[in-house]
Amino acid sequence: MKKLILCIGMMVCLGGTALAQTSAEAYARYEAKEYKASAELYDKLLKSGKGSSSDHYNAACSWALAGNKDKAFAHLNKSIEKGWANINHLKSDSDLSSLHTDKRWEPMVKQLQAKVDVIEANYNKPLKAQLEQIFESDQQIRREFLAAREKHGMESAEAQALIQKMMQSDAENQKQVIAIIEKYGWPGKSMVGPHASNAAFLVIQHTPREQKEIMGKYLPLLREAVAKGEAAKSQLALMEDRYLMYNDKPQLYGSQVTTNQATKQQELYKVEDEANLDKRRAEMELEPIKDYLKRFGIEYRPLATGRSAQ
Repeated sequence: MKKLILCIGMMVCLGGTALAQTSAEAYARYEAKEYKASAELYDKLLKSGKGSSSDHYNAACSWALAGNKDKAFAHLNKSIEKGWANINHLKSDSDLSSLHTDKRWEPMVKQLQAKVDVIEANYNKPLKAQLEQIFESDQQIRREFLAAREKHGMESAEAQALIQKMMQSDAENQKQVIAIIEKYGWPGKSMVGPHASNAAFLVIQHTPREQKEIMGKYLPLLREAVAKGEAAKSQLALMEDRYLMYNDKPQLYGSQVTTNQATKQQELYKVEDEANLDKRRAEMELEPIKDYLKRFGIEYRPLATGRSAQ
């Protein structure tokens, strides 16, 4: 499965409105280990022909786990046709382990490898490798932190120690990414590929509030990269929102969640023009706000229903 990216809270990048809602439902069934139900929801989503390569890949994972190899391979081939190129993830993804002994597996992997070789011919390979290592560093510490928080609680010594470790890791990653941007500009998809490019976004996105001027400096470069198709619109939406929040202004896309100090519960940070929030989210390839907030255990209630403005 193409896993969600940890941004302390989940960063979810799903497209459209009805399409995104179905995709979110399918992923929720996958998380609940209801693989056949998940796969059938992905099939419903993809029947329109509008789903992404990632949707086809995730459908393949669910069908493989549900025991239907024919449908799994059909979706994998469609995913590759639509642009899936993360061959390392495909080969290591345990969701697809049941397919490895099938006679169709090796030819498909070879086909994808040939495609990847063409795509990556003009990549800056050393920079790609460096950024992918930074990505793993960024994500691994967050996986450890979330596991400790789940097991021991936020105030536990284990969770607090990992917060300190995460801050140190983020500071080191930030030094590397700033050096990269200053030398090469924003490392976009055509330079290092989407996976490595995503590392630059995550590291700048994780800039602490007291260093908001760093985010402010590089945000225009991300805007330019998105305009050129070199970075995802969803990345820009998240960074725009965080920078607005750091400056005590209402966010535009509803990506930022804060903890209410009185209730200790998470809640949506204030939003500009909330009536049109989902329209703006769809334009930035984000799922509907109510589905996004469910991932934080928040039931979305628009201001019109009586929720207090922050």
